[in-house]
Amino acid sequence: MVPWVVASVALLLAAAAWHRAGRVARKLEALNQSYWELRYDFTRLRSQVAQLDPQAEPEPAPAPPPGQVAFVPLASIKKKG
Repeated sequence: MVPWVVASVALLLAAAAWHRAGRVARKLEALNQSYWELRYDFTRLRSQVAQLDPQAEPEPAPAPPPGQVAFVPLASIKKKG
């Protein structure tokens, strides 16, 4: 009798975890979509501002904060020799 109770509780916990993981995945997808929409809007607005003031120099891309890994091309870490 005890193994059935333990198995039932484990099954319920697994179902609850599966449900929560699905909710988190949907939330992450919505955040990802919002991020890319904001990036698109930012780029579009920056382009419009540049058209309004063609004499202004374009802003350089911001540097990543210290300690954060930036893009590293594979060719730069290839062993030579």
